[in-house]
Amino acid sequence: MRTLGGRRVLDGVCLTASPGHRIGLIGENGVGKSTLLRLLAGVDEPDAGSVTRPRDLGFLHQQMPIDADFTLAAVLQEALREAREDLAELHRLGEELARVPEDDPAHTELLDTYGRRLEGAQDRQSWDADRRAARVLDGLGLGALEHDRSLRSLSGGQRGRLALAALLIRRPTALLLDEPTNHLDDAAAAFLEEHLRSLPGTVVLASHDRAFLDAVSTDLIDLDPAPDGPVRYGGNYSAYLSTKHAQRRRWEQRYAQEQEELKELRQAAAVSAHRIAPDRGRTDNEKMGYGHRAGRVHNSISRRVRNATRRLEELERTQTAEPPRPLRFAAGDLARRAEEGTQPLVALRDIRVPGRLTLERLDVAATDRLLVTGGNGAGKSTLLAVLAGRLRAHGEIHRRRHMTVGLLTQDTVFDRPARTARDTYEAAVGPARAAKVPLGSLGLMHGADLDTEVGQLSVGQRRRLALALLVARPPHLLLLDEPTNHLSPRLCDELEEALGTGPGAVVVASHDRWLRRRWQGREIRLAAGPDRRTGDVTTR
Repeated sequence: MRTLGGRRVLDGVCLTASPGHRIGLIGENGVGKSTLLRLLAGVDEPDAGSVTRPRDLGFLHQQMPIDADFTLAAVLQEALREAREDLAELHRLGEELARVPEDDPAHTELLDTYGRRLEGAQDRQSWDADRRAARVLDGLGLGALEHDRSLRSLSGGQRGRLALAALLIRRPTALLLDEPTNHLDDAAAAFLEEHLRSLPGTVVLASHDRAFLDAVSTDLIDLDPAPDGPVRYGGNYSAYLSTKHAQRRRWEQRYAQEQEELKELRQAAAVSAHRIAPDRGRTDNEKMGYGHRAGRVHNSISRRVRNATRRLEELERTQTAEPPRPLRFAAGDLARRAEEGTQPLVALRDIRVPGRLTLERLDVAATDRLLVTGGNGAGKSTLLAVLAGRLRAHGEIHRRRHMTVGLLTQDTVFDRPARTARDTYEAAVGPARAAKVPLGSLGLMHGADLDTEVGQLSVGQRRRLALALLVARPPHLLLLDEPTNHLSPRLCDELEEALGTGPGAVVVASHDRWLRRRWQGREIRLAAGPDRRTGDVTTR
């Protein structure tokens, strides 16, 4: 059990993760996926219960904890430390074994120590560590980085991929991964999927990435509320979907049937009890000598009352909990219509941000739906920052007068972490707007979380709050940078549906493979490379 901020986040969770299993954790934001990973990693301690974990364990946080002044070389050196120690210790033990005679009692002890160390080195593939490091860096798109660069000089996505690379290079016996695909392009995600499938150890991961869960999971644990607690499903995400909806329908039907039975039992008990009330007057038949018949009726009714009461008490004690109403995205239009006119909202010509973006031409129309894709480092976030007016660029930029812009960035940070979500929302949109469009009405946060301090919210919940601040006052141009990061699969589906229609213009930068497959508007692909020019703009 784990309680945070007075709220019970996890209760009664039992999990056994064996070697060869890759277990995905899914559920709405705030149900405890990251909390469970922290408990498994030993970063946090449970209020009740116990956790048994292997000594050789690796944990990928959603936010990289490595010092920003470290260099890439220092991170790699630490990732390779265990392999280096394996080889050095095996060399030392080998030399000592050669010196100690075989009939010496110390020789047997040395041989056992050597065998244990050799087994660990083989599991970690220590002899292949340097080659593995190069292969992992290349696979995650970091191979071209100079090793003397500080982490401070890297983008958020590069730092996230470096943290993941360090774990894969280490090759621990158990891996705990919190949203590992957030900063990965298609090639890097495919590399990670293949790498994880090849590991002999245990993997437990929390992810919103439906394609990734489908590719790597051998089991899924749904932490959303269920009648008997968290449910473990065998198979990948597609297998989970095929049974989850049917399970939800059975739960709703079971609850409805029990509620109907409770209603009937209460009514039957009340009516029958009234019929045998002790102050009921005698009937004429009883006065004429037929009391023995009335007595039999009286006893029969008493038995029915007792039976109904016993069943009622049993059902009230064991009744199925009411299925919680899932969040439903209800923000309405994400962007609002601009004044009539033929001119684009934003027109870019010969745009250059040295080292980050080169773009010859882009027009964003008043009702545009534009998807920006491309590999890591291609300039997707840079382009959105230029469109928002938050980043200066060389070239020509024309914007419509009085146009409003909203930008959802990848990093969600609030200046007042001690302020509640409700108060943060009201302070940002104003009391009048908050009263007209309450935070709880948008379908982005549960009512129980509205009065939680922002600093106590999960990364996904803070992401939902940031999105709420934008859609509460829809801008003419809404810019969303990786909007499905940290969101539950269900909310991703609903958000994608809302992106497709409505007034105003929406520009989305995303690596999400499911979102891209379903996109119906224009698409522009940015190519990473020396000139960083765009490819073709296509419309689906």
